[in-house]
Formats: sequence, structure tokens, C-alpha cells
Amino acid sequence: MTNANTPFGLRATVNSYGGQPVVNAYYIPSTYATALFVGDPVVKTGTANSNTIIADREYQPGSLPEINKATAGTTNLITGVILGFAFLPTDLAKTYNPASTERVAYVCDDPAQLFEIQSETAGTALAITDIGLNANLVYAVSGSTLTGLSGAELDTSTPATTQGFQLKIKRIIDRVDNTLGTNAKVLVSINQHTEAVNTAGI
Repeated sequence: MTNANTPFGLRATVNSYGGQPVVNAYYIPSTYATALFVGDPVVKTGTANSNTIIADREYQPGSLPEINKATAGTTNLITGVILGFAFLPTDLAKTYNPASTERVAYVCDDPAQLFEIQSETAGTALAITDIGLNANLVYAVSGSTLTGLSGAELDTSTPATTQGFQLKIKRIIDRVDNTLGTNAKVLVSINQHTEAVNTAGI
């Protein structure tokens, strides 16, 4: 069976203890000139909102850590994954965040969280021997302005024991519409997480 090519970024399942995703609010400033999508991995920039932000509620200065899209590649950190956004007053139907648009994003930032991700279309197909290894992200596909979903995928050219790789491959998702090979959907955890215990600050 051929797997459907339907990238969606990272999709939260349950955390490693069987609990539901933990979600916290983060800040996207209008000065950030990159669109963000549901399923995008993001990272804290080391600052926060300097003014009061009115979104789903009122957020005081400093209460919303600022985020950017996480960079794909070895040792690049990830704070979490965008699960949604506060409503955009100028366009209530907008399911992604356009470039240079101030907004509150809801991010799953629990280091114990597990995610589903599609393995990349190009390059090496995912193999049984990749289970348990680490791998990086790849942005071969852009996020969709129609669905609002991320284009992030698992880079299947990189699986290895390398500690600095961004994701840990747990297993293949056990579904009748999913098999080993190209575009396989896999369960992963974030291996380079800013919120893990005993890590350096941003």
C-alpha cells in the first residue's frame, strides 16, 4: 500500500505518561516576517511581550514568551508545537498566522509530549531499523494557507544515534492506512527541548 502524501507538521497525540497535551500561550510579534502554521515546531527567542496583549483574554507584559519557527538541523532547539491561534480580529477564519502579524499562539510545550509526523517524500524511505533512532526536521514543503497546516516532516536521510538530532523515532503509527516506507506516519518525541529538566536558558 502506498502512503498518502499529506504533510501536517507535528500532531500532538498523548504525552509519554498517557495524559492529554499541555498547552500554553506564546507571543508572535508583528516584526516576525515568517508565516506560522498549526503543527509548526517553534522555539523561544529569549524575550516576551512588552505591552499588554488582548486576545482570548488580557495578557500582561512579560507573560507571553516570544517564539519563532524552529530551525531544522542538528542541535537546533524546539520549545513545542503550535496547536492553534487566538482569533485574528481582521480575519476570524484565518487558521494560520500570516507573516508580520501579531498574534497569540497556543503551543504544546511539554517535554514528555508525543507527536505524529510524516516522513519526508524525497530521499530514503523509512525502514524498520530506523525505529529507536534520532532524526532531524525538514521543511521540504511549505505550510498550506488553505488548510492552515505545517509542511514540516521527518528527515529520513538522517536517522542515527546522534544525541543532537531533534526528534526521537518511537514507532510507526499502527493504522490500516499506514505502512513502512515513503510518507510513513511515525510517533516521535522532541529530543532537543528547551523545557526539559537541567537545560541551558535561551
